[in-house]
Amino acid sequence: MAWDDASARAVLREIFDAAVASADPRHMLARHLPPVPAGRVVVVGAGKSAAVMAQAVETAWPDVPLSGLVVTRYGHAVPTRRIEVMESSHPVPDANSETAARRMLALVRGLTPDDLVLALISGGGSALLAAPAEGLTLADKQAVNRALLASGATISEMNAVRKHLSAIKGGRLAAAAAPARLVTLAISDVPGDDPAVIASGPTVPDPTRYADAVAILAHYAITPPPAAAQRLAAADDETPKPGALGHASFRLIATPSMALDAAADAARARGLAPLILGDALEGESREMGTVLAGIARSVRSHHRPLAPPSVLLSGGETTVSIGRGPAGRGGRNTEFLLGLAVSLAGTEGIWAAAGDTDGIDGTEDAAGALVTPDTLARARAAGLDPRAVLAGHDSYALFAAIGDLIRTGPTLTNVNDIRAILIA
Repeated sequence: MAWDDASARAVLREIFDAAVASADPRHMLARHLPPVPAGRVVVVGAGKSAAVMAQAVETAWPDVPLSGLVVTRYGHAVPTRRIEVMESSHPVPDANSETAARRMLALVRGLTPDDLVLALISGGGSALLAAPAEGLTLADKQAVNRALLASGATISEMNAVRKHLSAIKGGRLAAAAAPARLVTLAISDVPGDDPAVIASGPTVPDPTRYADAVAILAHYAITPPPAAAQRLAAADDETPKPGALGHASFRLIATPSMALDAAADAARARGLAPLILGDALEGESREMGTVLAGIARSVRSHHRPLAPPSVLLSGGETTVSIGRGPAGRGGRNTEFLLGLAVSLAGTEGIWAAAGDTDGIDGTEDAAGALVTPDTLARARAAGLDPRAVLAGHDSYALFAAIGDLIRTGPTLTNVNDIRAILIA
């Protein structure tokens, strides 16, 4: 087909939507359920997909007595009949986050080996499920969380700290459920799909230690509240380590790699040769834009590492380091795209889309945005200096001004970011 602005935009949106649809638990959760136990089934869960996962369990097991509680982000609840749904705040926890966590710990205690705890875990669970460890307050955890979010720390680093300030993360929920059998069904939103990192691993052993958390805070020059510093220094209440939690098992039901495979299939259906660069790319968002712009130009000019028409696909979670200066509005995907656009400098025949599969790029109301060869020209016509906008972390404002935000609303799933660069 002949590629122009309209066709490229349409196909990029199809690719992104295909990736999101592949991770919808309503389509694939049922086949991962364990056998129905002889005893009780208690369902717990946390994450942006927790409510729709609970709904899928109820649909798959219409005649099984179910009870329990899941917590999801505000605006992400769906109707359920037997499993209670709470909503709380993301990315910084609130009082509901603590209430939900305390109630879940109470629900799983006192069960027997004949009972089953079904844990439904997805991205966002770290903030949505927040039970401060003994001696800490929710305000202490909020302060540390805000500092980590602004620091540029990776998700693995942030969650290593969170686990050691929590009464439920890092395997503590699973420890509370013993001796009942515990099965976790998880949707991964983290690079590498490490179960100990997804939602800070409330149901799996934790390989990190207090010393790791202390080192991470020091690396990013974060001074925690006194109570948090005291707890991390004491190091007398470690999380369950590998080899523990023999009553618990873990199953990934959707991952970034699976979503990229679905995106690649959608690209092939439109006559594009897909190349998946990886599902776990990390680093500064704007710098990732520069790197992928260089690969896209190589495809366009030299047909390396593949010939056009093609699409470069990648996933993972980049970071935006705010520093101490003022910052505008934007998330890691719009910042990546603006960095890409600045590096491409209007190169013809290259378009791109990037978005968070949960529908929310950072804390904004858009999943991401689109880049076209005339993105910079249209931004300047709107009175914006793209380089100044990038320096001020105000990428959302630029893409809003030129009408190129991708808005999906809450998708009720989360397999991290999907980036697609189409080269004609």
